Amino acid sequence: MNLHLTSKVNLQSLIMAKPKRLGLEIKLDNLPTTSGIYQFKDKVGKVIYLGKAKNLRNRVRSYFVSKPVNPLTSRMISLIRDVEIINTDSEVESLILEMNMIKRLKPRYNVNLKDDKSFPYIVVTNEPFPRVFPTRKRRNDGSKYFGPYTDVGTMRYSLKLLRDIFMIRTCNLNITQEAIKKKKFKVCLEYHIHKCEGPCEGLVSEARYNEMITEVEKVLNGKTDTLIKELRQKMNEAARNEKYEEAALIRNKLESLEVYSEKQKVVSEDLLDKDIINFVKEENDACAMILNIRDGKVIGKRHFYMDSVEDKESNEILESVIFKYYSENEFVPDYVYLPEEIEDIKALNDWFTEKNSKKVEFIFPKRGEKVHLLQMVRANAQYLLDELKLQRLKREFIPNSVTSLKRDLRLTKLPRRIECFDISNIQGTDTVASMVVFEDGRPKKSDYRKFKIKTALNEAGKPDDFASIREVIYRRYIKNAEEMINNNVLVEQINTDSKEIMLLPDLVVIDGGKGQLSSAVKVLNDIGIENQNIIGLAKRLEEVFIPGASEAQSIPKSSGGLKLLQRIRDEAHRFAITFHRSLRDKRTLKSELEDIEGIGKITAQKLLKAFGSVDKIKELIKANFEEFEKKAGKKTAERLKTALLNNY
Repeated sequence: MNLHLTSKVNLQSLIMAKPKRLGLEIKLDNLPTTSGIYQFKDKVGKVIYLGKAKNLRNRVRSYFVSKPVNPLTSRMISLIRDVEIINTDSEVESLILEMNMIKRLKPRYNVNLKDDKSFPYIVVTNEPFPRVFPTRKRRNDGSKYFGPYTDVGTMRYSLKLLRDIFMIRTCNLNITQEAIKKKKFKVCLEYHIHKCEGPCEGLVSEARYNEMITEVEKVLNGKTDTLIKELRQKMNEAARNEKYEEAALIRNKLESLEVYSEKQKVVSEDLLDKDIINFVKEENDACAMILNIRDGKVIGKRHFYMDSVEDKESNEILESVIFKYYSENEFVPDYVYLPEEIEDIKALNDWFTEKNSKKVEFIFPKRGEKVHLLQMVRANAQYLLDELKLQRLKREFIPNSVTSLKRDLRLTKLPRRIECFDISNIQGTDTVASMVVFEDGRPKKSDYRKFKIKTALNEAGKPDDFASIREVIYRRYIKNAEEMINNNVLVEQINTDSKEIMLLPDLVVIDGGKGQLSSAVKVLNDIGIENQNIIGLAKRLEEVFIPGASEAQSIPKSSGGLKLLQRIRDEAHRFAITFHRSLRDKRTLKSELEDIEGIGKITAQKLLKAFGSVDKIKELIKANFEEFEKKAGKKTAERLKTALLNNY
């Protein structure tokens, strides 16, 4: 493939005022009229959309000379800062390059097909004597993969059938002609129970074994009826030549294959190999399905979920599905039925010919049985898309307590993510803070945070809750502020696609009264975070304070919102107390060990990490001093034994 990389065209004026469009058009006029790939990039150079065109100049200009038809396209155009093009020598090169680059770069505004990576395949390995087994990983090792099987039960049934009919080896031996000559392996039980022909000892030739593997592949490709005809001819020929034992073996194969074939659903009167492809699209989601028909019978199906399709034409969706599906499948049918014509049908046919040395006929039915098949596939795709949306609704269900809290506090948005802070100290020692997170009314423990407070005391040397609150709020949200400044992002316009920026919560809860709340608000303002929903929840009378209000807010005691706040506050308190106790216990243990002569701070820390507590050290010394001595060291073990066993 000969690719010619052109220079970048700066589109900085793209989102500026209309009078400056003249300069943009001059730049766009310099684009070539040849075929190739165009890439739209944002301000940081990331590719946000990638497409192909027969005429790059006309195609790229079309985005800016006409009004976008939907908000998604308008949003994409507003983000474009550069365009980069790659010239290609043919349409098929453009098609291959486009799909491969989309797969690698995953641009935000291209159709995003979600892989069924969790579904298993049946693999026929690339070996002199191939193995056949299930796998969930595809490797580029020359092996052949059949599937994926969305129904694991069907896959297991197919695999069991193959092993019952064909003598496929099940061992993992590296069987080569050299290994056979050196007699490295011996036949196993599978040979003696007539489940394997013994290729490990050379009891079956490589040619004969691979002839059997070819029959296995025909079954996996759905060509069961074709194989049955071939085997019947072989059986009759063996009988005519008085090879009755061989004929009997073939007869047994035929009987099993005929039972298997009868269980497959017949959907077409002809015996052609064809795939039926259709899809359904709703707003920004779509689902495409491919139904595989071989010898007139349904032998399998595959589906893809897609997003970012709101502004995509059927042509782009179908093209993406076709390229994705047939890139991963060995067998290509003679016919592919599509719901409507697509522009680059010649490029697709050229690609099939180049990849598989086979031309595929694309059919766009208008009436009859073929239209019925397309409608059936579309109905199945609709069912799957409805299932996806139902699952999404379950995940996005908002509890009544969250909606009640929005109403009670008169918030501008639902408090789906709430972060609550609590300070814990006992007699001014080991002051700590906790942050617990609730999403949609449920704790999200993976986001919990613990803080060791450094500014714990005031001028009088007593615990200072206000200083502690200021410190923990600063430490939690300063990263947000810095990232927003660096990325020129306003607080109310945080780009959720930016992985670098931690999302601000919908509501911040401070365990405390007006003083603690004021301290937190001041820190947020100082680091540039304004208009953040934040409240203080005082333990006394469960009073709720909001910034700027002199009196506590009145929330009904029976409100689900208040009960949610109490749950969150209690969880933050529990988490802080647990952390405080663990620090205090560690400090006490260190102090106890350090009082032993010859045990310093570093040694005490190592002992704490290794054994956990003094009691466990005592137990190990009594139970197995030699083992303890190996772990602690001879001198340290002797010192601890002397001190602890003398009731230190």
